[in-house]
Amino acid sequence: MLSYRHAFHAGSHADVLKHFIEVQLLGYLAHKDKPFWFIDTHAGAGCYELNKGYASQNAEYESGIARLWEREDLPAVLADYVSLVKRINPDGKLKLYPGSPLIALELLREQDRMRLFELHPTDSEILLQNISRHGAQVLIQREDGFDALKSLLPPPPRRALVLVDPSYEDKQDYRRVVTALREGLKRFANGIYAVWYPQLQRDDAKRLPEQLMQLPVKSWLNVTLSVQAPSQDGFGMHGSGMFILNPPWLLHGILQEIMPYLVKVLGQNGEGSFQLEFEENAAP
Repeated sequence: MLSYRHAFHAGSHADVLKHFIEVQLLGYLAHKDKPFWFIDTHAGAGCYELNKGYASQNAEYESGIARLWEREDLPAVLADYVSLVKRINPDGKLKLYPGSPLIALELLREQDRMRLFELHPTDSEILLQNISRHGAQVLIQREDGFDALKSLLPPPPRRALVLVDPSYEDKQDYRRVVTALREGLKRFANGIYAVWYPQLQRDDAKRLPEQLMQLPVKSWLNVTLSVQAPSQDGFGMHGSGMFILNPPWLLHGILQEIMPYLVKVLGQNGEGSFQLEFEENAAP
């Protein structure tokens, strides 16, 4: 929906989970010299000021990235993600939080490419201001990412991470995620697809990971981070999840190590928890 602005949630516990996993997936692709693409269907503004505007209203970053900012016991792989955020804040103070495009830009090599889609008129303009100086390596389009994805697959190098991260304020987003991935897999069966989703008490949110498990892939991974128990009134987001199609085989082990730490640091009032599921040979 065009009323949605990700700045309200920048740096939240959901961003920590999403972007930590993004760093791991891009790092995996960069292990080989062959080029790859990063495709973001809902790119947002690219970078967010935390001490002013929308991000400061709810200050969700205070229960997310801020809790990791000065810790000295970070596991090494989590420290890599936090270090990346610190590079965006060279004075050592947490003022800016990078969105998925800026995180990817920090990790892309000269031979890699990025394709970004954002439909919101204001955020797409800000995204252009934040990213466009990188020339041909980055293509930014004000389009519906669900529709635009079809024309990009398969990407020329046959290696890519596709991040699907809609707001879900429009209930049709749940259906469109499944449809876009099903169509994407027909064109590019071996790509890595990462889907972020909210943990809510509504039925379509609960059904989404179950529907994703039915897609025709050789393997999938589903991880959730709940920072509090679901509210009794049924409202509000109590956590989020990442569902990865064709995940690197090392990712499951990394998350087994990291998720208890994130629960300890980001859980609220002792109510934090996580779930981690992984299946190989999920489809014939």
